[in-house]
Amino acid sequence: MQALIDIILPVFLVIGAGYLASWRGLLKDNAVDGLMGFTQTIAIPCLLFRGIWQLDLGQHFEPALLISFYTGALLSFAAGMIGARVLFRRDWEDSVVIAFACLFSNSLLLGLPITERAYGEDALAGNYAIIAMHSPFLYAVGITSMEIARAHGNDLRKVPLTIVKAMARNALVIGISIGLVFNLAGVTLPDPALQALDMVTRTAIPAALFALGGVLWRYRPEGDMLTVLFVCAMSLGVHPGVMYLMGQGFGLGTDALRSGTITAAMAPGVNAYVFANLYGRAKRVAATSVLLATGLCLLSSWVWLQILP
Repeated sequence: MQALIDIILPVFLVIGAGYLASWRGLLKDNAVDGLMGFTQTIAIPCLLFRGIWQLDLGQHFEPALLISFYTGALLSFAAGMIGARVLFRRDWEDSVVIAFACLFSNSLLLGLPITERAYGEDALAGNYAIIAMHSPFLYAVGITSMEIARAHGNDLRKVPLTIVKAMARNALVIGISIGLVFNLAGVTLPDPALQALDMVTRTAIPAALFALGGVLWRYRPEGDMLTVLFVCAMSLGVHPGVMYLMGQGFGLGTDALRSGTITAAMAPGVNAYVFANLYGRAKRVAATSVLLATGLCLLSSWVWLQILP
């Protein structure tokens, strides 16, 4: 219980403060959008750039960690697709959106701060290794599936170009890519530039958590609760369960097992709703899943912290 109070609760108090500020009208929608825009397009890409730039790629890109994490993600995606189609009778396009919500854990706004508070900044190398592939790979899975569903067997030659365009416009992917180039090329920055970068990155997580609370205020629970609970079960249970069991089977080190399992156990991120809104499908399920799973994550992450060594 002490872990719940000391590690997890402060993260959710910041989210709650943003939720309260929006609820009471202290922050208007445009202010919340501006804050979220700053974090998503500037501060968090800078944080990812620095994390990937300074990551020891040879030491921390463990194939076993990445295989365990992304196998869990893909199994959750497949289960979400089948469940949406067979159990809830949704069409294929809705099913892709629901599956994407099962797939896309909030690795940045929840996974990073909870792992850091639980195990310290030195334990984040596995998180950054996962995050380096997270948006590019999972968006590629989601976009490819949706474009195939929308094509109805017709011209599929446009799918690769659609994926490339989406990746090229994603600020998180850009930050990761530049960090990878700097890492491989051994680029250094002068101290003033490094200090300025540090000033921006220190704002990233707190500001993003606060903005997340404001965004969640808009997503009041609305219907489709069985489907939403199914998404929560995939996201908070199946994904981390597969990651943990496979990690144990591979003999992952303690730090890697912790990073992978905590990241996998996070609720669907706002990107789940962004994806739904992009295609105009299953938006109510995606929005409510983000809200409900984020609340449930307060308790589920505590459970996983008790299970982990």
